Amino acid sequence: MRPTAGMTDALLAIDDLGDDLEAVLRWAIEFKRLWKSGDEVVLNFMPLDTLTVGCIYEKPSTRTRVSFEVGIDRLGGNPLTLLKNDIQLGTSETVSDTAKVLSRFLGAITYRCYAHADVTELAESADVPVINALSDKHHPCQAAADLMTVMEAFDTDEKLRVSWVGDGNNVLHDLMLASVMLGHDVAYAVPKGYEPAEDVVARAHAIAEKTGATITATNDAVEAVSGSHVIYTDVFVSMGEEHLDGKMNDFDGFQVNEDLVANADQDWRFMHCLPAHRGEEVTDGVMDHAQSIVFDQAENRMWAQMSIMARLVDPAAWEAMGEFMGLEA
Repeated sequence: MRPTAGMTDALLAIDDLGDDLEAVLRWAIEFKRLWKSGDEVVLNFMPLDTLTVGCIYEKPSTRTRVSFEVGIDRLGGNPLTLLKNDIQLGTSETVSDTAKVLSRFLGAITYRCYAHADVTELAESADVPVINALSDKHHPCQAAADLMTVMEAFDTDEKLRVSWVGDGNNVLHDLMLASVMLGHDVAYAVPKGYEPAEDVVARAHAIAEKTGATITATNDAVEAVSGSHVIYTDVFVSMGEEHLDGKMNDFDGFQVNEDLVANADQDWRFMHCLPAHRGEEVTDGVMDHAQSIVFDQAENRMWAQMSIMARLVDPAAWEAMGEFMGLEA
């Protein structure tokens, strides 16, 4: 299971994984399966042994914090959670200086922040691996969990159609990139004025040209989900946007409900990165449907992140575990 071009010592956006994305996800799927079966080799896999991983949070979190802390512990490491007021990051000390200091103590750093420029600066100045746990532009760990969940749900190498309905935000950015990296078609429906970042769309199109995927942009939710295998949405008003009066009105007609999913492929799956605002972007009927896999996504944040952390911190151990699990070299 030899690593290929693309993986660096930082994960700032999902396309940083390059050709390694599928290997990282297949590793996570098989590791999860064997861990749950009680395999002793997997249970005793400790690539983070003796290491402390610093987890910085400017934004509060449920899934990100729990998934990283538990995952780090299961890999033998010690998670050190650093909340916004615990350190002087970007206030009385520059991000660069903080990165250099933390690198003297930590084996890796995760950073859930507001400005993508901050996690970029942290990674450029740190001497240890840095993982973007969310920024205003990218959410690579979510995308890794998303595509891992899609691979589990469909268990096929055939091309799928992945549809997004909602805001053109950070989750869409990495979902789109990850999907076309694996050769899946993407269709996204957003209200006018809420389009994804042009540079990210351009990167996605460049990747899609190589993988044979297509990308469809529309302002019509029905058009986006028609014939789709995966339907994905997120909150219409994100954390920190509560002051944007009237934003909800712009999303009229974009709710994922029973009428909308009726346009999808018969074997559709519903996805949401959570937390969900039930009754706004999605109905209870879709959230709780037998074909909803939102809680599989939530769990897979941990397994996908464990694969990423092991690969970044100890690639030789990650590769050896892949070979033990029977993954292709």
